Amino acid sequence: MVVPELRPWQAARPRLARVANAVRPRLARARAAAAPRVARWASAAKPQVGKVMGAKPWPYTAVAATAGLVLAAGVVTATGPWDSSGQRTAERDRAAAQQDTGGTDHGADPGMAGAPKPAPSAASVLTGLDGATNLVKSAPNSKALAGVLDPLLADPALGSRRTAVVVDLATGKRLYGRGADEALTPASTTKIATAVAALSALGADHRLTTRTVYEPDTKELVLVGGGDPTLTAHEDSAGQASLRTLAARTAAALKGEVREVTLSYDTTLYAGSELHPIGVNDNIAAVSALMVDEARTDGSTSGPVRRVPDPAADATRRFAEFLNEHGIRTTSPGPSKATERAQPLAKVQSPPLSALVERMMTNSDNDIAEALARHTALATGERADFAGAGRAIQAQLKKLGLPLKGARFEDGSGLDRDGRLTANLLSRLLLQAADPSRPELRPTLTGLPVAGFTGTLTGRYADGAAGIVRAKTGTLTGVNALAGTAVTRDGHVLGFAFLASETTDVTAAQRALDRAATALTTSR
Repeated sequence: MVVPELRPWQAARPRLARVANAVRPRLARARAAAAPRVARWASAAKPQVGKVMGAKPWPYTAVAATAGLVLAAGVVTATGPWDSSGQRTAERDRAAAQQDTGGTDHGADPGMAGAPKPAPSAASVLTGLDGATNLVKSAPNSKALAGVLDPLLADPALGSRRTAVVVDLATGKRLYGRGADEALTPASTTKIATAVAALSALGADHRLTTRTVYEPDTKELVLVGGGDPTLTAHEDSAGQASLRTLAARTAAALKGEVREVTLSYDTTLYAGSELHPIGVNDNIAAVSALMVDEARTDGSTSGPVRRVPDPAADATRRFAEFLNEHGIRTTSPGPSKATERAQPLAKVQSPPLSALVERMMTNSDNDIAEALARHTALATGERADFAGAGRAIQAQLKKLGLPLKGARFEDGSGLDRDGRLTANLLSRLLLQAADPSRPELRPTLTGLPVAGFTGTLTGRYADGAAGIVRAKTGTLTGVNALAGTAVTRDGHVLGFAFLASETTDVTAAQRALDRAATALTTSR
């Protein structure tokens, strides 16, 4: 049995407006309380940091993690929970350091009455210059941190097995460890590994392509799945690849010369079983190379819901309806395989991989996670099934020099409870994503839910660390996990990973993890 993640985001904008109104007072309090801290961050940006940990410098900028409050200021008025063109892009272009015009407005209409002004760009907390060694603010004292975390992590609500690691994202130094190398079931924190593997294998700008081809001799039109679970049939595509657009382009490519076709669909991009090892479950659709709107049956965009049993056949039937609107009649669709002699007609492409990763992280989207795992397999020459995807993820992380002892990847989403990760590996994944020399990995951090505001953390952190903690949640029956970033009182940015197994009360376990993460924000 799987305990689903919280279901905070739906497609309807009225609910979004209610959320914005509800959090506005809390946001005002958070901004007022944070003003002195933000001032300290700005003044801390000029000094310098030298080389630590031997010959390899760790000048990890804090821009990604300090975006907690920055994102919170704008995200409640955005059209979605992820920011695919905001802070991540600003960081990549170094706009925060080079410009003083402020950051993104996170999708809001700047002319809209009452809309917030663009959130200010976050300055780096630590900057490396001249190779000198001079920390602006020392990281929290490890002994003092242990004194705070040890009793919190001893909470019986966290079950009989719990592990934890806290690292300094500026230096890479481990500040706290408890069972750091003990491999436990990670649940959805697995998605952190999936994100890093996919981004490193494919690149942040990679897009997934759905296309049509035509066999003139047999008048067979084939809809070829490109493994894009975000392909949509909605009238408003909201920036996603549109099945309606593909139908219109396909009809136009036929130039009015063909009015009736034999319609088929090709799902051979993926291999193996489409059924996830947990079986039929509302948390995930059949893993098919062709689907629309994640095979959802209620128009939702996230959270558990009943799925259509055959996503590819359903997508092709809907495609046939759209073709008919353009005067193209079709036969009842069936499975096929496009041949090399088929003529290409039209295609549509997904948003860039960076945006897909952010959406996956924010909403804990299992369908995107499994798609990215398979694309990682395809990019590295592995078979595009569950086993091949697991091998591909492991191989990519090995290339990055990450500690994989005890790690086992059974899927890309973390729904398979046979998967294993260590708190040490999770913390090192966060360090990789924060490394300024690896900007392609940054969406792993920018997609993290913001405490009290977005994604699977919307209903948590009602007070305390709202807007300051950003973390990926993990929830299965008897398993609770939390991994992400936290900003201390001194503006220091920490990465943390907490894993708990054999828990009995999901709510109590989540609260215990939240208290531990909140404690990091008050540490000195």
